[in-house]
Amino acid sequence: MAEDRATLSEIATAAGVSVPTVSKVLNGRPDVAPATRRRIQDLLDRRSYTARRAPSMPGAAGLIDLVFRDLGSPWAMQILDGVEELAYRAGVGVVVSAVHGRSRTRPDRRWIEQLSKRRCDGVLLVLSDLSPSQQVQLDELGIPVVIIDPAGQPGAGIPSVGATNWSGGVAAAEHLLDLGHHRIAVIGGPPTVPCSRARVDGYRAAMNAANRKIPAGYIRHGDFTSPSGYREMNALLDLAQPPTAVFACADEMALGAYEALYERGARVPDDISIVGFDDLDSARWAAPPLTTVRQPLAEMAGMATRMLLSLIAGEGLDSHRIELATPLVVRHSTRRVP
Repeated sequence: MAEDRATLSEIATAAGVSVPTVSKVLNGRPDVAPATRRRIQDLLDRRSYTARRAPSMPGAAGLIDLVFRDLGSPWAMQILDGVEELAYRAGVGVVVSAVHGRSRTRPDRRWIEQLSKRRCDGVLLVLSDLSPSQQVQLDELGIPVVIIDPAGQPGAGIPSVGATNWSGGVAAAEHLLDLGHHRIAVIGGPPTVPCSRARVDGYRAAMNAANRKIPAGYIRHGDFTSPSGYREMNALLDLAQPPTAVFACADEMALGAYEALYERGARVPDDISIVGFDDLDSARWAAPPLTTVRQPLAEMAGMATRMLLSLIAGEGLDSHRIELATPLVVRHSTRRVP
């Protein structure tokens, strides 16, 4: 008589392997050692285990979930465009949702339940992460995950695609230093978000390499939005010795800084040079056009989608951690110190 049906976690424990390894066997993935595969398969057979989801076409994706931390920005729209373009060519549908609550980085419990009901084949997380229990649940469902611009350190075995944020921060600060600026401030995003920390750390590294002291109050933190850039630019202008240049770690914050300067009667770049980060479409149409670090958002999204479709097809990945380059795009919001 077969033993009572176990959970995937119990199968993994009995086999002495991880839950993702059992999931690979269930989904026909080739990257499991033959002896390990036989041991797991024997346990699955004895426990009469069957996967809780069964795609109508094994190895073919029909529907993927795209989960944003925040949908209300041009940044998110560029990611969406990159995913949709590749998914459309592959004949794959995309369900878009957002993590509710600005302080949250993880989808809630209901999302997992809905994911299972709509028979999703894979998940793309944007500036989000998963709890350990959520990772186990997705493994049990046989649903692979790829993270775009991770909000934290991705769990073991979860692929991610990001950008060279530290190098971008270095490039922004070095550009301003090369123009002769000494008093350079930075408006970072939330200090808890890795991409924001990396950009600010890149700025610090460039300033230290040039032996430039960073005055007190010159490192500010917003939340990547225009209102926070407006607020922190005003705080910088209220200092006894305001900066002559500002690196805003997101184009939206740079445009908020523009508004603060305009209200104070200051001109960009005659009075203060501004550098952004992202190279959103709005950057080139700003007045003056914004010098910024280009984050290849659509390319990141396309790369992550290709990786996810490969995992769904049971194929291996050449790399689980990919970072795309962030070149500086010089326009008219920066100028040499007279």
